[in-house]
Amino acid sequence: MNIQVEKDRKIIRNEAFIKKAEELKPSLKTEVAKPIHLVKTIEDKDIIHGWKCVEIEPAVNLVEKDFKKGESFIVDFGKHQVGYLSMRVRPVGSPPDAPLHMRLTFGEMPVEVSVPFSDYNGWISSSWLQEETIHVDVLPGTVSFPRRYSFRYLKVEILDTSVKYNVAFDEVTCETVTSADSSTLTELHHHDRELQQIDAVSIKTLEDCMQDVFEDGPKRDRRLWLGDLRLQALANYETFKNNDLVKRCLYLFAGVPNDQGQVSANLFIAPTLVPDDTYLYDYSLFFTTTLYDYFQATNDRETLEELWPIAYRQVELALEKLNDRGIVEDSPTWWSFIDWHEELNKQGPSQAILIYALKRTITLAEILVDNKKSFLEKKLTEVVDSSIQHLWDEQQGFFVSGETRQVSWASQVWMVLAQVLSQKENKKLMKRLLEQNPTIGMNTPYMYHHLVEALLLIEEKEKAIDMLKTYWGGMIKDGADTFWELYNPNDKAYSPYGSYLINSYCHAWSCTPTYLIRKYDL
Repeated sequence: MNIQVEKDRKIIRNEAFIKKAEELKPSLKTEVAKPIHLVKTIEDKDIIHGWKCVEIEPAVNLVEKDFKKGESFIVDFGKHQVGYLSMRVRPVGSPPDAPLHMRLTFGEMPVEVSVPFSDYNGWISSSWLQEETIHVDVLPGTVSFPRRYSFRYLKVEILDTSVKYNVAFDEVTCETVTSADSSTLTELHHHDRELQQIDAVSIKTLEDCMQDVFEDGPKRDRRLWLGDLRLQALANYETFKNNDLVKRCLYLFAGVPNDQGQVSANLFIAPTLVPDDTYLYDYSLFFTTTLYDYFQATNDRETLEELWPIAYRQVELALEKLNDRGIVEDSPTWWSFIDWHEELNKQGPSQAILIYALKRTITLAEILVDNKKSFLEKKLTEVVDSSIQHLWDEQQGFFVSGETRQVSWASQVWMVLAQVLSQKENKKLMKRLLEQNPTIGMNTPYMYHHLVEALLLIEEKEKAIDMLKTYWGGMIKDGADTFWELYNPNDKAYSPYGSYLINSYCHAWSCTPTYLIRKYDL
């Protein structure tokens, strides 16, 4: 999958915005977590997410054991952790006459501590696989690992000691970190236990992704992505209400646009703020819609006024991609994300996202009494009319995309969210979509979120709840205690990266059921 990169674009740094973002940097809250189980056996059920710890004993029994070369153990911390590992290690037997050599493997899911990382053959760097090999020269002692890890399971392998001594582990701990403040969280007391559980797992997912910024995944990529930020912010408004963290992220993006004024799809935060050279059509527009959502949640007019010019610029740039028919040009010169799907044509959903963004930009212009409103309204009418004229296939009853006139779930869902048709017509479209089930489906919770929201928009509340339970509830049944980056119920080994081992099993864009349940009173 080719992502548009622009390596030669100059970055224009707005130091005032960057300074404001740094002043909003949160303090991290810490807790000490300890393992609760010592895992003796993990069972493979031939389903990637079906690996289960089937033979366990209390983790306190670990202190009674010692290990020699070639032996290993696995501990289960009981729930997903994001933080820093420490362990107290001592020699058993003769004084240690050689260093301890050990390997640690961290897993968000049992499969990661069961399948050797040497089996990995994906196209994303294997350095994302969570593994440490270390020599310990001085025993007894405390070994602390400076890298932050995202895990529930920890496998420790003793690669070598010497024939004269074994090693024992008196304590294993993780200092967890998050910028989420649980004291601001309103507990949900839902009569439906399944929705209650889905809400709790959603919140845990969001909590573990809230660090110095809203990260997309604490295992991988550990970056600030605009598509994830938009959904995290929505979930945050209904839960932790850390609105300053949303504001910080908006200012970070606004602080480093390129020389065209376009914001990057994602940012590297440390050691200094650097925008990635990836620019996505849909993600740039989501800067504007995220600002809209932020203002709706906070009524922070000062931030709206400061960031309005760059928000408006994203829409201007998006409109430049329209061809003479008023349709986003289907061209390799730009790229939208939309969903992880190799065959998905992005023209139709991108057109809908432009309409979705235009409507929200018009509202912002009205709030600010900006004379750009009339221009935006004119463009909205043109783009909607063009969409119906050129992308609506009356015979099929679906919106089409690209030269092949592809019918996809993504195009229909986004056209409904953009409210291109009337409410009555949208209801018919969604009913037809669910009944006919086009081949070009969905692979991520990111896209499934938009499907559920589209169902709620047309007041199909029961269908929306069924989808939440089938999809996110399906993840829980398959072992999730935080929601995953990818989940295809019909292909549970699916990975766009070439291997399920590199998939993120705590991922920001999956946290939205808590937003959907609370916002829409499900």
